[in-house]
Amino acid sequence: TRTSGIEKTNLGIRMILIMYVDRNTFVVYWKVEQFKPEDNVAGPFTEESTFATLFPKYREKYLREVWGTVTKALETHGVACTLDLIHGSMSVRTTRKTYDPYIILKARDMIKLLARGVNVNQAVKILDDAVACDIIKIGNLVRNTERFVKRRQRIIGPDGSTLKAIELLTGCYVLVQGNTVSAMGPYKSLKEVRRIVIDCMKNIHPIYRIKELMIRRELAKDPKLVNENWDRFLPKFRKRNLTSAEKSAKRREKEATKGSANSAASGADAVNGAGGVGVVESGPSKTAPPTKKKIYTPFPPPQLPRKVDLQLESGEYFLKPKEREAKEAERKRQQQNENSAKRQAEKAQVFIAPAEAVEKTVEEKRKAKRKLLEGDNEPRKKKRNRKGNEE
Repeated sequence: TRTSGIEKTNLGIRMILIMYVDRNTFVVYWKVEQFKPEDNVAGPFTEESTFATLFPKYREKYLREVWGTVTKALETHGVACTLDLIHGSMSVRTTRKTYDPYIILKARDMIKLLARGVNVNQAVKILDDAVACDIIKIGNLVRNTERFVKRRQRIIGPDGSTLKAIELLTGCYVLVQGNTVSAMGPYKSLKEVRRIVIDCMKNIHPIYRIKELMIRRELAKDPKLVNENWDRFLPKFRKRNLTSAEKSAKRREKEATKGSANSAASGADAVNGAGGVGVVESGPSKTAPPTKKKIYTPFPPPQLPRKVDLQLESGEYFLKPKEREAKEAERKRQQQNENSAKRQAEKAQVFIAPAEAVEKTVEEKRKAKRKLLEGDNEPRKKKRNRKGNEE
């Protein structure tokens, strides 16, 4: 076996391309190695880099408790940190001991995550080269506050089940806090988390993306499908809630297909008539109902009354606010009483006994039998009388 290595340093990350040449296998992949102090050949930095971020008031108590842990975690990488409780900000900066050029960006991400409510034990993991973070802003995606709260809760799911499923399938840590969603994990998985979150805020339920991820995971286990397209296995969900423009386009498409079908049918009938072949249609002929032609008027339609006009007509406009509220409450109460009466009547129908067929008494049965026998004997008597008359 031969092994050849190519070293490349870029912002503190050293990548080594390792090629394994064997009789049957040839594998090429990139391996991320940890950046050590001896890898920094240029020595200490000539300029100081600083990043700062604000944090909300309710995080002040927690940050004061865990700031010692944050300082220790950053000291190992030669990064200094400051907690300013007066202005409500956190800042990180490089020192003479900093050897990794990229670690200052990792420290910036760490204080951002702490400000967004991430636990310190979880936020420290961002200092690892294999872990990245993404803070997704969802506050400006939905205007209506109630709708925003419902869709944000949809990401979490009942008892956090949806959020747990997203974490298990993507391998990321996800935290929903206020107007942001914080995610930590591999780069590829962060893209999936961002897609799920943004689609959820656009009224696409996360369960559809979760189902797709589960299918992808199962397909990845099959070595035969590595180089094949997976689109035929993935579910295709149709959008049900259409806009007015989409509805009108769909209606026009239906009308066009119907018109082409009718023209094709009329052409076929004309060909049969020209050939002299009589075609007998089975069943009644379905003719389209005649459309009423609209009478053209140059005047616009009458204007609909406004809400204020209706209130003026009914006299409600001149009522005091309390009287108006009392009237509305009385109307609602009457409607509730009517609805409850209807429901009670529907429930009472279950207990009403159905009409049963009453059996005939013994006397009625005997009378019916006599009538039947008398009806059979009458034609015989008539025949006998005819024979006597003829004789």
